[in-house]
Amino acid sequence: MRIAFTGSHRVGKTTLAEEIADILPGYDFRNEPYLQLEEGGHLFSEIPTLEDYIKQFTFSVKQTKNSKNDVIFDRSPLDILAYIYTLSRTKNIQILYEEMTSAMSQIDLLVFVPIEKPDLIICQDSDLPDLRREVNDILQDWIEDLNNEILEVTGSLENRKKQLLNKIYK
Repeated sequence: MRIAFTGSHRVGKTTLAEEIADILPGYDFRNEPYLQLEEGGHLFSEIPTLEDYIKQFTFSVKQTKNSKNDVIFDRSPLDILAYIYTLSRTKNIQILYEEMTSAMSQIDLLVFVPIEKPDLIICQDSDLPDLRREVNDILQDWIEDLNNEILEVTGSLENRKKQLLNKIYK
C-alpha cells in the first residue's frame, strides 16, 4: 500500500507519519521533498520561494510516480501544489494540477491532517500562520476532487494513530 500524508505545515503530519512508519514493518518512509532535496545539497531560501516549491513539486511527482508498494510519503504533490497556488494565485497551474492528479493516482490511501478547531498547535508569526490556513483550506477543497481513498484524522496523536491503523487493518 502507498500511503501519503497531506496537510499544511505545523499540523502534526510528520510526527504521525513517522509513528506509523515505525509500526508498519517493511514500509519505506520518505521524508518530505524539502528535506530530501536539502540532504542532496539543494539550498533553499530561508522562507521558501515559488521556485523552491516548484523544485519540490517536480521531485515529489517523480518520486510518487516511481514508487513501489509499501511506502509512506510525508507530503505529496497535492500539498506542494497548494503552496504554489497560494503563493502565486495568478499563475496558471492547470498543467501542474494535471501532473498532480496523475501522480496522486498512484496513492492508495491519502491521510489528511487538517488544522483543527480549536487549533491544537500554537503557531508563532515566524510559522506563517496565514499561509498555513490558506493551504489548509485549499487542501480541503482539492481532496474532494481526487479519486483516492481519503482518511481525515483528528485529535491527539494516539487518536490519529488509532484512526489510521483501524483503516489500514480493516
